[in-house]
Amino acid sequence: MPAGEESCGISNIVETICRLSPDLLAEVCQHILTYLQGQTRGVDSAEISDTLQRTGVRLDHEALHNVIRFLLLTFRSAGKRNLSGDDLVSWLEEGSNKWPKGCLQVLHRLWSEHGALVHAQQDVQAVLSIGQLVEMQWKLGMAVSSDTCRSLNSPYVCLLLKIVEPSGQILQRSLEMTIAQFQNFHKQFKEMAAVMETV
Repeated sequence: MPAGEESCGISNIVETICRLSPDLLAEVCQHILTYLQGQTRGVDSAEISDTLQRTGVRLDHEALHNVIRFLLLTFRSAGKRNLSGDDLVSWLEEGSNKWPKGCLQVLHRLWSEHGALVHAQQDVQAVLSIGQLVEMQWKLGMAVSSDTCRSLNSPYVCLLLKIVEPSGQILQRSLEMTIAQFQNFHKQFKEMAAVMETV
């Protein structure tokens, strides 16, 4: 980490990370590394929070998200730079002098095991940097009136899409379509499915 980042709260985040036992830190890092290797669709902070609470570690929502963001950024940056485990530890020590040896050993071991896979996945994502659809919900509704028309009686379809961006952040997008628009949307999806079956 660059020295200037120390004044931006990195010291507090490092102190929070150091409160975790080596096994707990390894488990949190494993969640993040699994995501960065493309094996999960995102980092589930609720699951990490539950794990921490079961072991008696209490972190507020903001502190937990800061830890996750810090570790994501650290591992992503190490992957982009193709750092070795030793280089990662040196880089972290440059950014903060508060790292205990036990934490650095955990990070060194996990990065030595998973760093090459993270780097390879980042190369793939650089080519395919688009979001992924994780969930789609829909409902059928009836618009009965509006400001300009007293009696619409017009059906519509509302779609809620959950998308994981390449950064790992999960976004929600909603769409409203008339029945005719939805039927066209459905027809296009059927055409895509038919083409995909031939591949």
